[in-house]
Amino acid sequence: MPEAAPSATSARRVIRELPDELISQIAAGEVVERPASVVRELVDNALDAGATQITLRLLAGGVRLISVEDDGGGIPMAELPVALKRHATSKIANLDDLESVGTMGFRGEALAAINSIADMAILSRATGHASAYLLDGRSGELRPVARSAGTTVEVKELFFSTPARRKFLKTDATELAHCIEAVRRHALARPDVGFAIWHEGKLVEQWRACPHPDAMDALTQRLRDVLGDDFVEQSVAVDYRSSAHKRPHEEDGLPPVRVWGRAGIPDASRARPDQQFAYVNGRFVRDKVITHAARSAYEDVLHGQRQPVYALYVAIEPNRVDVNVHPTKIEVRFRDSREVHQAVRHAVDDALAAPRAAAVAAAVSVAAPLATPASPESASIRPPAQAQWAQPAMNFGSGNVGHRISDFEALWPVRAVVPSPSDAPTPPLSATEAPPPVFATAPATASAPATAANDEAATPAATPTATEAPAWPLGRALAQLQGVYILAENAQGLIVVDMHAAHERIVYERLKLQIENTSSASIASQPLLIPVTFAATPQEVATAEAAADTLATLGLEITAFSPKTLAVRAVPTTLAQGDAVELARSVLAELAQVDASTVVQRAQHELLSTMACHGAVRANRKLTIDEMNALLRQMETTDRSDQCNHGRPTWRQITLKELDSLFMRGR
Repeated sequence: MPEAAPSATSARRVIRELPDELISQIAAGEVVERPASVVRELVDNALDAGATQITLRLLAGGVRLISVEDDGGGIPMAELPVALKRHATSKIANLDDLESVGTMGFRGEALAAINSIADMAILSRATGHASAYLLDGRSGELRPVARSAGTTVEVKELFFSTPARRKFLKTDATELAHCIEAVRRHALARPDVGFAIWHEGKLVEQWRACPHPDAMDALTQRLRDVLGDDFVEQSVAVDYRSSAHKRPHEEDGLPPVRVWGRAGIPDASRARPDQQFAYVNGRFVRDKVITHAARSAYEDVLHGQRQPVYALYVAIEPNRVDVNVHPTKIEVRFRDSREVHQAVRHAVDDALAAPRAAAVAAAVSVAAPLATPASPESASIRPPAQAQWAQPAMNFGSGNVGHRISDFEALWPVRAVVPSPSDAPTPPLSATEAPPPVFATAPATASAPATAANDEAATPAATPTATEAPAWPLGRALAQLQGVYILAENAQGLIVVDMHAAHERIVYERLKLQIENTSSASIASQPLLIPVTFAATPQEVATAEAAADTLATLGLEITAFSPKTLAVRAVPTTLAQGDAVELARSVLAELAQVDASTVVQRAQHELLSTMACHGAVRANRKLTIDEMNALLRQMETTDRSDQCNHGRPTWRQITLKELDSLFMRGR
């Protein structure tokens, strides 16, 4: 019969100190997961040393050899043996230094941890010293050798002392890919440093230092080199600086948070989030605050579950972010996460707001101007003779949100007003006439021309002629296809516009603008006649009690009904007809993590999006040429008009080259 298991008392062991070697191997289990972990730590040290060129050499995907060479400041001979001791570093000296870390590395564990599980050697020559020295990590032998200023760290036979962990490594190709990715993340943050990766004696990747004096130009060039031309061409520049603010009991305002980089346009979205790069003070991070903020900026311009692409860089005072959170230093914790969330969200949102058609037209006009405008006003991408809108104000904060369609039909013009040479008054609309046009009409550009004399007499001085129409980004309307699409001609070729999707975005942005203009510092709330109660978790109860003031500014009143029950006593007026419990749970969940104000704003925008969808012009609505042109002009001046509220594109460009290829012209 099998023996009985030993009892708890007989199996008890004595509490004792662990040997230093075992402590280092335990630390290595947290720091070194695979060869890429070693590469990341060694490149961090090279950057901290002021290197301008870093060369990585690998054998067997980094399992047999990892060699990192740099031209930095080097390590003096007397400090080489100390560098391999645990918690030995030159980057921090006290708690104040730890709370305001400005270097990539700071713990002093990496070299000791790597040395405990591999055969390591350090070859270094400090700047200004006569010779270099080689330190053997196993024996501690130190001898002089020849080398220029800088440091080389060689790591051979990774996990040779812990063979069980070596079995968990993947194939050489997989490990090589992880090593390249680790260097690529560093390269995206430091365009002033050159990187080269060799594997089995062959150069696999190389990114030269960018010599541009302008930091944004250097970053753009590095993004182009690392992520490809498509990433740069299908992205917009981001450059945002939040305003300085004061905290309670602080005399001086805190420095602003700066966000810059590039954000991909919605058309460049991907099925997986594999091209999302976020950096905090030059350190690559995976942070839920930044990820959530970037995603929220794409909410109403991405279709379905598509993932945006971006490379965003956040600069913040080091003492306002904690980098000592995770052994791999890939996670951070902000002192004021809401401030960072809002800065990232506004930065990306502002960059995506401008219609891209204007940028396309500007590029075309610089490359090949088609016509010389008759006046400076007509050179603008906006039509000089803007149609006027008779638009009554709408109050979204004074009652039920579920208004009838006629409530937001007021956004449509009562009558199109077009400048006329005779300034003749527009006759009133009689009961027998057709309903007013959906869009304010623009100057007709497709009608048949009369004589030259009549043209001079009939055409306003500020109205572009037909030859100048292609200067408009979205061109001039030609026809309507199947009552769904508008066909227009611009300098590059043919424009196809989904008129319902385009008008839906225009109405939606106007609704958003109106509700923003009528909003006060706090959102108007409406008390519930009968409070709604629901069973809450201890975290939800604690959040509701701690954030009562924040909830009040959002138009919510949530109080404790019992130790395990919360009561919703008031909700935002614009969301009075919604599910109060679902809204309360969503706000409390996000308030515990990031920024709850986005929940209410998102709910408002979803409501406005539904209203805009019902209020936009429908398919099979016959539009005149003037109405089509008016819609195109409004698209050119409306934020985010390249996508509808649901993230679908509103227009597509078909170039003359593409049309020629369809008909085999030039072959």
